Amino acid sequence: MVFTTLVHGRVNAQSESQHLVKGVIKDEKGESLPGVSIVLMGTTRGTITDLNGAYSLSIPEASGQTVTLQATFVGYQRATQQVKADAGGTTTLDITMKLDFLSLDEVVVTGTSVATSKRQLGNAISTVQVSNYQGSVATSIDQLLTGKVAGAQITQNSGNPAGGISVRLRGPSTIVGSSDPLYIVDGVIVNNASPELIDLGGYAQNRMVDINPNDIERIEIIKGAAAAAIYGSRANNGVVQIFTKKGKEGKPQVEFSTQFRMSEIRKTLPYNKVPFTFTNTTVTDLSTVPVQRYDLQDRIFQKAYGTENYLSVAGGTSSTQYFMSVSNFFNQGIVRSTDFSRNGVRLRVQQNFGTRATLSIGSNYTFSSSHELPNGGINEAYGALTGFIFSNNFINPEKDPATGKYPSTAPTSVVLRTNPLEAIDRFDFRQRTGRFIGDAQLQLNLLEGLSLNYNFGVDTYTQMAHGYIPPNNTTPSYNLGYSRRSDQNVLQLNNDLNLSYQTRLSDWLESTTGLGGTIQYDRTFTTAITAQQLGTFGETVNNGSSIVASELRSERSILGAFVQQTFGIADKIFVTGAARVDASSVYGEDNRWQFFPKVSGSYILSEENFWKDNVTFASTFKIRGAWGQSGNLTAIGAYDRFTTYTPASLSTLVGYTAPLTLGNFDVKPERQTELEAGFDLGLLNDRIGVEFSYFKKNVEDLILNRTLAPSTGFNNRFINVGTMTNKGFEVQVKAAIVQNTSVKWSSTFSYTHNKNTVDGVEGSGVLPFSGGFGQVAAVNGYPLGAFYSTFFARNPDGSLLLTPTGLPQRERGVQGANGTYTTQRDALGQPSGAILSRVIGNPNPEHIVSWINDVEWNKFSFRMQWDGMLGFDVFNFTKRVGDRDLYGGLQGYEPELRGEVPKGTSAALFSVFENWIEDGSFVKLRELSVSYNVKPGVLGIQNMRIFVAGRNLLSIDDYSGYDPETNAAGQTNAVRGFDFVEVPIPRSYALGVNVKF
Repeated sequence: MVFTTLVHGRVNAQSESQHLVKGVIKDEKGESLPGVSIVLMGTTRGTITDLNGAYSLSIPEASGQTVTLQATFVGYQRATQQVKADAGGTTTLDITMKLDFLSLDEVVVTGTSVATSKRQLGNAISTVQVSNYQGSVATSIDQLLTGKVAGAQITQNSGNPAGGISVRLRGPSTIVGSSDPLYIVDGVIVNNASPELIDLGGYAQNRMVDINPNDIERIEIIKGAAAAAIYGSRANNGVVQIFTKKGKEGKPQVEFSTQFRMSEIRKTLPYNKVPFTFTNTTVTDLSTVPVQRYDLQDRIFQKAYGTENYLSVAGGTSSTQYFMSVSNFFNQGIVRSTDFSRNGVRLRVQQNFGTRATLSIGSNYTFSSSHELPNGGINEAYGALTGFIFSNNFINPEKDPATGKYPSTAPTSVVLRTNPLEAIDRFDFRQRTGRFIGDAQLQLNLLEGLSLNYNFGVDTYTQMAHGYIPPNNTTPSYNLGYSRRSDQNVLQLNNDLNLSYQTRLSDWLESTTGLGGTIQYDRTFTTAITAQQLGTFGETVNNGSSIVASELRSERSILGAFVQQTFGIADKIFVTGAARVDASSVYGEDNRWQFFPKVSGSYILSEENFWKDNVTFASTFKIRGAWGQSGNLTAIGAYDRFTTYTPASLSTLVGYTAPLTLGNFDVKPERQTELEAGFDLGLLNDRIGVEFSYFKKNVEDLILNRTLAPSTGFNNRFINVGTMTNKGFEVQVKAAIVQNTSVKWSSTFSYTHNKNTVDGVEGSGVLPFSGGFGQVAAVNGYPLGAFYSTFFARNPDGSLLLTPTGLPQRERGVQGANGTYTTQRDALGQPSGAILSRVIGNPNPEHIVSWINDVEWNKFSFRMQWDGMLGFDVFNFTKRVGDRDLYGGLQGYEPELRGEVPKGTSAALFSVFENWIEDGSFVKLRELSVSYNVKPGVLGIQNMRIFVAGRNLLSIDDYSGYDPETNAAGQTNAVRGFDFVEVPIPRSYALGVNVKF
């Protein structure tokens, strides 16, 4: 007797004892579904439907018994059908699949374990099907995810064409490290660093911009330790698993898409138009001189254009499948002289060796380049937008037509900045990145239900940055010229070996066992050369007379092993336990090995007879709970445990100088413990799906850079002292509002609430962060990154306590710990003592909401997405500078010029930081698209989709700045919501066409 497992819809051999089942699988509208998985339950034998939704499956050892077939497909409820298998017989079995708004039958890959359906999980995992969001005008994966995942705060920090994005899953999980999740692409752990190789004013690219969303099939988001514990010491921030497209059996399928883009600034700042200015800043001198005002923004911003082209070919036979793609993307920035381009090629080949082995090899190469324009501000005094806000806008910024020189637009004898037009026309800042991501995956089916998987992944890239400021310019610090070259080379390797065994112990008990191990290695080599005092010609660093070079090398290795066991009872109760052990080279030997456990369970009550007989309003109801622990490696560098001395030369002798930071071999990983509980509810025959999750994440052993006593001879030391808590809930509601043969309307609403609290900060209970000019801190009892600074002196009735000259002023008194204070008054009733500080704002949103509607009508498709963040503050440092009398380029200075407030008011308000905290709450029309689908039937075209789309079209907010969704400190974890002339997020449009052959 001879038989082989049916693969991809084709029977290779069939004996007379087999029974053949064939048919077509369609959706409720009668359209065929390609790619549906059909398996013979209790075995690993299965197939998938072809492009026409057809399948055929042979059942071995057919002897008249009744067997069960199960069909599963992403976004649809699983369908089961029983067949009586007679030897040599054939059964035609067509199946109709219904939409699955609860996604309980969706198959996900949880950690490094075997794939499983969501119905078995005790924790929430979100899945995004990228194909559902074609035409969203998103240029990167993290942009694409915005508003589509409950429990995720996704913030675009900059409107630059390669602007960095921060992702927080259920709040931040560290203070000094990164809170961005771990990204895995086809089993490859990829680097998502945001290095500032050249100082662009806080802005930096994060490397997920290298991955083309068009190549992605789906994304799975694991949001908490209860789910991600199996990843061990790298999972505190959650895990984002990305799965790229693969080939399928059949004739070559060609897909081509092209689109044209246009971007523009959505809102400009109202500028000062008063046609005169004060002669000087003396409060008693009200004399003025006439001036002409200029709108510098009109000369800085532009309408930006871009194009994107994508071509892919996929196909194969029953034994070999392939997928290939090439892409080109180019996009100008809304700030003149900026742009970003990305060119890539991707290849994946999968080879089936009979029924026992499958080898899949994937590779992707991307080359990206950008022209940047620094904003300055955070660390440096050069840049276009910084120059704009520090300018006197009554000075004509245009260069002298006779000499070709640009005038200084900043006030003399005070803080100088660059003429913004000179920065645009003369500065040359660029970044280029060549990146390769590859994987090799071998799967062996050793026995029935027993499989072995080996995965090797490599991610390597070189990021090169160059910055050039020519001599004889208006910058205050580099008037003699500046050149910098900085390169970063990254290599990451991961080897994962996993063994899984699935078996049915009895009619009511199913077991899934997984165990495996991993060896990971990464290294980062960074070099930087900075030159000043440049010659007249030449942009390279060797053209400078003052040259400083630096180099950094970092290597790290990680070992890990896990075991996981799941029991399924009567296909309605599931219990899972898992454990992971990890060792990382960044810690001392005594703290190197760590243990991370996990337990979870789920119970589908709607499968019980008492529910089916008595409950009519809810067709599906599942309760779930999970508890787990995970760690974090982002808070400490590869060698931070050492006390690193620096070589020095004294009188021709080589010696060493002591560092500022004292090493610590006793530092251990930050540990997060999460409790999650929730339910999944299906109403009206699952036409409405509700997913609710409550979570509480406690982070212990936070690593902080503690200040040491001067007697130690060191300034600070990394130690485990802090704690942090994230507590909240998330809910997502999906509804099939209309579902018939002509109209399909679905709607999804999600809401997240999270409260973050920091504790355990020693000393004063306040830890300031440098990235926010000392106005941002970790304060015991408050959220991470709270704005901590000066505030108004007030009378008992709450009104402002003015100075004897009628100006507002800062509060004074005695400062206590943890932000406490006592105010004081002198004999005249005026504030006395030291200037006080307190928490004046919170950049962490209290509410995150999203509402998505998808409508299909005949050949038209319509999509609209609103999302927003509510209940958070923004530090408007931009307005603070622009409203000051020394600069006065914004409209906020006009009342002082017109005499509506006393002269000197703007100078007094400048030092009262409470005055510059604004409500940042916003609701945005994030995406809007309309498409028209046709099937021409000529030139081999199967389908053509023409679409027009927009992104960030409208923002409903009360914020006076460009955009409340901003952060001048880039992807920095602790400094959030800090607005200091960062490039605003543009309004974008796209017109495109997608053709499938």
